[in-house]
Amino acid sequence: MESVFGYGKILHDLRIYKKMDIQKLAEGICTEDELVQFEKEKLYPRIDQLHNFAIKLNVDLSYFYALTSKTPHNYTNAVFNLINKYKRERNYHAIYDIIKMEEGNPLFNETSLKQYLVWHQGICVYYLENNFYEAIKILYSAIDLTNPSRKNLTEREIEVLTSIAILNSHEKKFRHSITLLVKALANLEKLPNIIDPKSKLRVMFALSQALTNIGEFEESLKYSKKGIDYCIQYETLYLFSEFHYQTGENYIELGEKELGTNFINTSISFLRTQNNEFLANYIEQELEKLLKK
Repeated sequence: MESVFGYGKILHDLRIYKKMDIQKLAEGICTEDELVQFEKEKLYPRIDQLHNFAIKLNVDLSYFYALTSKTPHNYTNAVFNLINKYKRERNYHAIYDIIKMEEGNPLFNETSLKQYLVWHQGICVYYLENNFYEAIKILYSAIDLTNPSRKNLTEREIEVLTSIAILNSHEKKFRHSITLLVKALANLEKLPNIIDPKSKLRVMFALSQALTNIGEFEESLKYSKKGIDYCIQYETLYLFSEFHYQTGENYIELGEKELGTNFINTSISFLRTQNNEFLANYIEQELEKLLKK
């Protein structure tokens, strides 16, 4: 059934009912201007902000569920956006807390939405509990929710398979990881359209890394250079510096130290323009190690 109210009206009416002014409700959650924009539905609050509003207004978070049938930026999208944010930050505790909070929520009964949560549950089990086999079991169960045959994978299913491959690489099961990644790439190539270019970049980068780890430097180089070209083609900076590092590492391992150093220095310079000093310094140290081999 179509909701009568959007999230902005719900937020505004609750604030008035609780006799809170803009300043008081916004304090510690967002700016006053952002709250005004939320109430006018010109901006959408993150799920953590919505959660904090619910606490301040002394209502359950489910009070805001009505917004899901009203707005394109709905509650489930807000949850997924927050999970993606925490994934970029490698904050798996926060992701796991969200999954536990939402696993009984009927909004996530729809198979593809449930799949997203199960996928990230598997990732969390690996990084938080260090349980590789349980994580793999959960990740395959996520694929099976929509595709029990595991053939002709969709983009989402390919992303889950890529996660399985990456965990295998973490466990130094490189050849199995490569087999899975080649399968993932083949399935991507069959898709009529790729919604998110990042999914293909993740596969190519993981494949390049795994090949380097088993000493297949020339084969790895094919994928790292393809990754750079793909970033340029789709005008994305996602993994751009990482592909430069991987290309440089391969060239150095193949004896072309000057060329390899140039690629890695490009990676470092790019990271510094992004103010990512931590990763830039780490790569500088890795470059020193490579040149001393």
